[in-house]
Amino acid sequence: MSVDLSIVIPAYNEARRLGPTLDRVAAAMVGRSHEILVVDDGSVDGTVAVVQAHGAPHLRVIELGRNRGKGAAIRRGVLASTGRRVLLCDADLSTPIEALGVLEAALDAGVQVALGSRSVATSDVRVRQPWYRVWMGKTFNGLIRLAGVHGFADTQCGFKLLDGEVARDLFARMKIDRFAFDVELVWLALRLGHRVVEVGVPWTNSPDSRVHPIFDAASMFKDVLRIRWLHRGLRPSVVVEERPV
Repeated sequence: MSVDLSIVIPAYNEARRLGPTLDRVAAAMVGRSHEILVVDDGSVDGTVAVVQAHGAPHLRVIELGRNRGKGAAIRRGVLASTGRRVLLCDADLSTPIEALGVLEAALDAGVQVALGSRSVATSDVRVRQPWYRVWMGKTFNGLIRLAGVHGFADTQCGFKLLDGEVARDLFARMKIDRFAFDVELVWLALRLGHRVVEVGVPWTNSPDSRVHPIFDAASMFKDVLRIRWLHRGLRPSVVVEERPV
């Protein structure tokens, strides 16, 4: 049976943070048709047990069995979803669930993919990243442009809302398993003629980030360069002006 909103939360060793996150998400969903899908990416710290013991309505856990990466975890969750809309949400709630409304307004206006952003005029960055992560992000954005994704200041924020049918079609096509999946998502959405916009959201840096500034950065760079090759048979359905709002 379909629901109004599916919330997909990837989790890797999130036993400490996940309980309060689920409390907050469940409270925000009271009275709304929804499902919460936590996708465990091979955790070894009891993350699955936390979800199973939580007791929130419409909550279920999907286990990957081994660590495959954030992109793989989100892909599994999206493909298992039934929602009219699908929210991708990080386990640390760096962007609070209460910011959902600004993304929903974008979809109400006809957008298919709304990217929460830390880098547009309406963003509210409350605790900033350390300088080396800021530098890494700027370097990565330059590489993204080389991959053919132009006009976006922040594709990596972990708070995104998509039309449900569009989300399931996009993720069925996607191949990147780790952190560069965001770029693949935007690249594919644009090539298939969907409207993609950035929407400023509140955001607080988590000191317990799962992104390693050296090892994961190298993997992300490699994966971004692979995107065009992985989808080399895809032809754009329309010409899209790649511009955030």
